[in-house]
Amino acid sequence: MKIFQTEEIRNVALIGAAKSGKTTLGESMLFEGKVINRKGSVDDKNTVSDYRQIELDRQISVHASLLHTIHEDHKINILDAPGFSDFSGDIVACVNAADTAILTVNSQAGVEATTENAWRHAAAAEAPVVFFMNQLDHNNANFDESIRQMKDYFGDKVTVVQYPVNTGEGFDSVIDLMLMKMLKYKQGGGEPEVLDIPAEEADKADKLHRALVENAAEGDEALMEKYFENDTLSLEETRTGVRLGLITRTIYPVLCGAVKHGIGVSRLMEFIVHTCPSPDKMNPRETTAGKAFHCDVKEPAALFVFKMANEQHLGEVSMIKVLGGTISEGQDMINPRNGNKERISQLFVVNGKNREKVDKVVAGDIVITIKLKEIRTNDSLMDPKVSDAGFKPIVYPEAIFTTAVKAAASTDDEKLGSVLQDMHRTDPTIIAGLSRELRQLILQCQGEYHMNTIKWYLENVHKLNVVFYSPKIPYRETITKSAKADYRHKKQSGGSGQFGEVHLMVQPYTEGYKDPTDFPVRGKEEHTLSWGGKLIFANCIVGGSIDARFMPAILKGIMERLEEGPLTGSYARDIIVYVYDGKMHPVDSNEISFKLAGRHAFSDAFKNAGPKIMEPIYDLAVRIPEDMMGACMTDLQGRRAIIMGMDSDGKYQIIKAKVPLAEMDRYSTSLSSITSGRGTFSMKYAEYSQVPSDVQTKLLKEYEESLKEEE
Repeated sequence: MKIFQTEEIRNVALIGAAKSGKTTLGESMLFEGKVINRKGSVDDKNTVSDYRQIELDRQISVHASLLHTIHEDHKINILDAPGFSDFSGDIVACVNAADTAILTVNSQAGVEATTENAWRHAAAAEAPVVFFMNQLDHNNANFDESIRQMKDYFGDKVTVVQYPVNTGEGFDSVIDLMLMKMLKYKQGGGEPEVLDIPAEEADKADKLHRALVENAAEGDEALMEKYFENDTLSLEETRTGVRLGLITRTIYPVLCGAVKHGIGVSRLMEFIVHTCPSPDKMNPRETTAGKAFHCDVKEPAALFVFKMANEQHLGEVSMIKVLGGTISEGQDMINPRNGNKERISQLFVVNGKNREKVDKVVAGDIVITIKLKEIRTNDSLMDPKVSDAGFKPIVYPEAIFTTAVKAAASTDDEKLGSVLQDMHRTDPTIIAGLSRELRQLILQCQGEYHMNTIKWYLENVHKLNVVFYSPKIPYRETITKSAKADYRHKKQSGGSGQFGEVHLMVQPYTEGYKDPTDFPVRGKEEHTLSWGGKLIFANCIVGGSIDARFMPAILKGIMERLEEGPLTGSYARDIIVYVYDGKMHPVDSNEISFKLAGRHAFSDAFKNAGPKIMEPIYDLAVRIPEDMMGACMTDLQGRRAIIMGMDSDGKYQIIKAKVPLAEMDRYSTSLSSITSGRGTFSMKYAEYSQVPSDVQTKLLKEYEESLKEEE
């Protein structure tokens, strides 16, 4: 395959709502570029992009696919991203790697929830956006209403470049305001017939053309001067202005078509080649040390791994974008993250699962490589001369769905943990780890649909039967008043026995607390607990009733009980323990005896000291459409939320609340249902607070029943 130079490369990400035609658009671009000789379809399960079994089963994109096509001797790299918000990790990766996002809009549905999601990720990546209004061949297509919605949601810089002449069945013509011609297509695609604009469309076309030229001129002072002088811009000047506006995100062009029939595809490809920026025209990419790379072949060799994937017959592959210099087979590079040397063994240009080997690629190109030893998503590989720092990492969306997971067969637990860690390598939004506190394997992801996708892979690829269930809540236990208790541990079973007796008092730990006056405090140890809070352990023994060498054993017994609190088995915290008396036996006393005596005495005192269960409270911010405020507020009140305030964000309202974590199980699913997918939220830990008495009673009962079941 020809080695394309940087200025001959365009990188686009196809993003947008689910079912808006991204995969079909990618297929049509490959067909128009004569990279394939027959167009597949999602319905027939034979597209180049959706080739994985799960995608064939569900008939949707689940993973990002790398494609490429050719137009006017330019290479267009295409990243086909999933549409569903649950797969936002791949959307984020694609818009960060591409130089332009092509955001498809279903002209029947207008701006959907997943359209907004794609837009937010493109905006966060500061990616240029071109809208493509699709499915204008449907009777319910409404171009003007969709444009109104787009301007409403995304701003007045949404700029019409094409509009349809005849939507619905028989749709075949668009007015192109950049070319100022009518383009008439044959069913099946190909180059359109270029005609003069009909007289009945002339006024509308002139008005929209002027708006396009004005917006294009705003991107550059020199162009603005030419526009004022000549009252218009040439085609090339308009292209330049739009390109500059794309880079600065001050213009969002709208093209249109019906990609199922190939209508508008060749013109979109022409627009990408002539108007969208090449990689070297984009803003430079910086390393963490501040060095800027401009996608120039004269710069040191540098690449960024924006996605990992597992491919049949290939194993783990790395999708890379070359950000400087030239990358060749056999080239040695350095990973700044660990200082290790990596050798580029093979480079492939790909179309889905089809691969073509190349010897080298230049700055700006996107390819895959294999057999890298210790590489992961967000890693950089640099020329040894500039290997002090890698490129700034992609920031992935935070997890919004948490569940516990276990293997149906306990013998598969270790394999399950290992497989989930491997999944994290290919999708960083999958986060799994064993919680020592909850004694559960916790999985975090982007939603219930994301979880079901993970389940599909576990069961169908890795042959693991798994169970998902609600995670435990990391409650904390504490006390509200002081109490005393004593415990004698005595055991005789032939030979030396066990004997230890401990008298102690507990009281709550608070800032500025005061010690009791009815016994002397001889020494105190302050322990900051790893799960939060403190334990103060005070030795108040006088007269040698307990030898000093047994005090560490008593402390150990108390610490063990703190790790498995007396009320619910949760961590206990913020307690002061005064050991003030006890008894020993000259022969039978030993460390285990005092550890057990201290543990039981502490437990008894704890239960008599006004014990309270504390629950984690989170700061919650929910972003919802204005007309859905009532339903959302009602739902939050049912979750024991305390509303702290509200802010506005355009057409949206942001509700700020404090809410117990225990009430947030599967909230992402509920919010999506309430708001038809338009609501989003974020959570941040705030504090621990006492649970209401009725909730505490319920928790105590549940814990007692669980202990009976274990017996």
